[in-house]
Amino acid sequence: MGIFSSLTREQREAAAILQTGTFLEYFDLMLYVHMGVILNELFFPKTDPHIASLISATTFCLTFVFRPLGALFFGYIGDTAGRKITVIITTIMMSLCCATMAMLPTYAQVGITASWLVIICRIVQGLSSMGEIVGAQIYLTELIKIPARYPVVTFIGCADCLGGMAALALATGVLALGIDWRAAFWVGALIAVIVTVARTALRETPDFVNAKLQLKKNLEKANIDNSLGLKKDYIVNENVNKKTSLSYFFIECGRPVWFFFTYIYCANILKNNFNYSSQQIIQHNLVLASIEFFAMLYYAYLSYKIHPLKIMKVRIMIFFIFVIFIPYLLINVTTAMQMFFIQIPVCIFQHTTVPADAVFFVNFPIFKRFRYTVFLYALSRALMYIIVSFGLVYLTNSFDHWGLLILFIPVIIAIKFGISHFEDLEVAAERYSQNYSLNSVANVV
Repeated sequence: MGIFSSLTREQREAAAILQTGTFLEYFDLMLYVHMGVILNELFFPKTDPHIASLISATTFCLTFVFRPLGALFFGYIGDTAGRKITVIITTIMMSLCCATMAMLPTYAQVGITASWLVIICRIVQGLSSMGEIVGAQIYLTELIKIPARYPVVTFIGCADCLGGMAALALATGVLALGIDWRAAFWVGALIAVIVTVARTALRETPDFVNAKLQLKKNLEKANIDNSLGLKKDYIVNENVNKKTSLSYFFIECGRPVWFFFTYIYCANILKNNFNYSSQQIIQHNLVLASIEFFAMLYYAYLSYKIHPLKIMKVRIMIFFIFVIFIPYLLINVTTAMQMFFIQIPVCIFQHTTVPADAVFFVNFPIFKRFRYTVFLYALSRALMYIIVSFGLVYLTNSFDHWGLLILFIPVIIAIKFGISHFEDLEVAAERYSQNYSLNSVANVV
């Protein structure tokens, strides 16, 4: 395949290690999300349906609420110690959480203590996931040149999606075969350890190493002590454009909304209106996740030939037209199959950062790139998952499914604003050509 033939052996190995690691990391992270229909009943007190839905939403949100703290911590490590050490630390944390989850007592055994222990594990998993996907994407962005950079970085997002699919598949098997759910978390812990060992073979990215060397030369040339010079050097203190930060935040706000709608909001409709069992919901979501995965692969392929922002513009226009009709379709849905066909366009055309992640990263200064992007990523998840988890409960109670538009339309408008800003930046940097080839962009950073 042309994409990989342009890469060196070191680049291919790094991409494989990071993609595999992201797959396994998100398998561990999403395992509880997709098995929540079972596990929430084991770790939380049984109550009426309304309170149960709020407990479920709270458990789901806690994975994301504390992410900004993890983003600040791992962002600092990533921009000072390096990209490699960050992805290793996060994998170790995830493996420890999975092992802990596998050993937790249930609510029937220890009461409310079980609930608190689950909450703590979910918080730590959320913190560790912050340095994972963004760290892997930045690593490959700095390692690989355009145009192969775009699809290879997008494959990290595909690995994320594939990890969720694997969690769904395992959850399906656990339910179908009557296997102890704890076995799934032991598997997650084991594979996280294996990935940690594999990642020790990575080397630091050339861009980060070169920037560090340039900083050292600047300090030596000015005869400034290393520890004091960091506060004065222009490379370290290069300003981050506020509009760029805001635009990136807006763009990142889309994924939480569409994910919650597709896999949780619609799942509740299937459960309440069509009497779907937990096993049927998980199987249903597995098919949807597979469709989403193959759509992402297609966008990755297109990004090798067409600038990613052009792909995003077309996709969001199609999606906006479909979104307007979603409330009407949900009100008139009469079968589970009709629900499925409503969810399919969301999986295919929903707005995410795919396949333009690498475009966004390079527009942040290198010594602030990790902390800014990972913090904005985390903040968008924390804020939007709270809004969508709790907000939709009250919006739809008041306005039925039409309440969805109160949330969906402002988010789409904000995303369009963000894309337009990054288009301007790419045009100014001469990276926004209609088509590109390896020869014409081989030296573009």
